[in-house]
Amino acid sequence: MPDSPETASAAGRRVVLAGASGLIGIALAASLRADGVAVTTLVRRPPETPDEVQWLADSRALDPGVLAGADAVVGLNGASIGRFPWTPRYKNTLLRSRIAPTRALATAVRELGDDAPAFVSASAVGYYGSAPGALLDETAPQGDTFLADLCGEWERAASAAGERARVALLRTAPIVHPDGVLKPLLLLTRFGVSGPIGSGTQKWPWISLEDEVRAIRHVIDSEIAGPVNLSGPVVASANDLGFALAVRMNRPYLLRAPVFALKLVLGPDATEGLLTTDAAVLPNVLESTGFRFQHTTVEQAVDAAVTALEEPSAP
Repeated sequence: MPDSPETASAAGRRVVLAGASGLIGIALAASLRADGVAVTTLVRRPPETPDEVQWLADSRALDPGVLAGADAVVGLNGASIGRFPWTPRYKNTLLRSRIAPTRALATAVRELGDDAPAFVSASAVGYYGSAPGALLDETAPQGDTFLADLCGEWERAASAAGERARVALLRTAPIVHPDGVLKPLLLLTRFGVSGPIGSGTQKWPWISLEDEVRAIRHVIDSEIAGPVNLSGPVVASANDLGFALAVRMNRPYLLRAPVFALKLVLGPDATEGLLTTDAAVLPNVLESTGFRFQHTTVEQAVDAAVTALEEPSAP
């Protein structure tokens, strides 16, 4: 039986993936493999399968030969920004866990010269900081928060791959998923103690996991270079997300979390960099290159995430 067009187009293709054990990495690897794309994963432990390669276990540089012949290398490394509080030590972990792997990948890509694969490197919408009233496309300037500084250094590390490689910078929004931005909100909502965070009117970028994976694959398969916002097309507020979750779970949305209390518990960097930041991020590059979102509103993304959570696990 002849291959389908999808299978035929995937034949011989390979993607190298760093950060494959995280939420996005697991879903991306599964999506690629389901379509017949070979995936080589970079792991820090001893390899357990033929498609794993150990790296960063010592001071040795990544062998560029691991990337040779691949269509793209995708870097998704980084400690979770959802762990609180952000102590000085943990802020250093947030930085080091992103910069060191990205530099290693960029160096290996640069050494391959004209034969280098595309380098698709993670970043985040935190690049823009807080910009109330502004519409933020990929041309908007870097903000002045801790996360903005982190993202700026992250992107500079990726850009060191050089001018001979296509480098795309994935400015990803918080993922609307039970293991993403919904994780702390689900518990509060389930017990009926959710409500506005600060004013609740601050604009929160968002994207569903399905569209995150589809968008990364779109970037891999296109000629997109430079920054690209991976954020849902309809701007939403913190209240829009929180209220949508409460309605979907048939729970109240009443108890306000004051900013001063959040700063005391979580620290000012986490509060101002994540929870009270106001950033209306627009996915102009994605949409101008033909990408179409599966979930166009935060309400659709919340409904899909909760529905998936409610479905019984496969035996």
